[in-house]
Amino acid sequence: MGLVVALCGQAGGAKLAEGLARLRGADLAVIVNTGDDHEHLGLHFAPDLDTVLYTLAGIANPQAPWEPAGETHAVYDMVRVLGGPERLRFGDRALAAPLLRTAGAAADRRLTEITGEMARRLGIRARVLPMSDEPVRTLVLTDDGPVPFPEYVTVLGCEPPVRGFAYAGAERARPTPEIAEVLDSPELEAVVICPANPYHTIRPILEVPGMRELVRKRGAPVVAISPIVGGKALRGSAGKMMRELRHEASAKRVALEYLRLIDGFVLDTVDEAQAEAVRACGFEVGVTQTVMRDAEDRVALAHAVLDFAAAIRERRRAEAEPA
Repeated sequence: MGLVVALCGQAGGAKLAEGLARLRGADLAVIVNTGDDHEHLGLHFAPDLDTVLYTLAGIANPQAPWEPAGETHAVYDMVRVLGGPERLRFGDRALAAPLLRTAGAAADRRLTEITGEMARRLGIRARVLPMSDEPVRTLVLTDDGPVPFPEYVTVLGCEPPVRGFAYAGAERARPTPEIAEVLDSPELEAVVICPANPYHTIRPILEVPGMRELVRKRGAPVVAISPIVGGKALRGSAGKMMRELRHEASAKRVALEYLRLIDGFVLDTVDEAQAEAVRACGFEVGVTQTVMRDAEDRVALAHAVLDFAAAIRERRRAEAEPA
């Protein structure tokens, strides 16, 4: 059994990562978006990292997976009483990770090292890897100028029309040695792009110089799963963003965002009618239920994705054999 690498972020991506982790354990590495990271009250918040950590540990709040379940908000309430900002409500237990992240950075520890220790202490067998130790910040381009993604969500409520995206600091970022190790491993079996917003979750990872080349380096099948089902995102603003960028809000359009990167694309059964159009773009296509309502759905989708990647690998091997 080989190594699987997942590119991940948001609740949907974390759910599939959990399904993969149940199947592969220590043979899974999850590369997580940090483009949504931000500083608040002097602390380093990393919503996608925390969502993945808490989901893989089985302690995520279903309504707000970037926080642990059973959250309270006494600190936030007192901050407001004392005149602090009201935006970006945070939980008491959820403050632990930003506190340790900030203290670790002050002690010159790498984000990868800090995250790895958190994962170990939470009992996570899979490797959880930030996309880079250097900061990258996703900016939403609007008619009034660029806006940091967290501000676009928490202050502006995702209301301004999206005109594009920029990834500040990406040109100075680099894949970590840990990422290079897993993507260049001779045991690499598949790279899975989890269902997540292609613009502010997956694209920042791919904007790190050298990341695309590493993803393709070993020639393992690269498979993406659509975050759009029936013309809309199950959670988040991907559908709205696609329409404002003058793109069709469809699974096919998501597949085109990964042109020249992926080998296969997984559609939900609801969108099976798009399968031929996606194949015509040069991708192999898998059709299965992608909506993950419970743990069984997560494992079932993980099984389907890995079987799909294995089928691509077998077809390649058969085609390479002499007649």
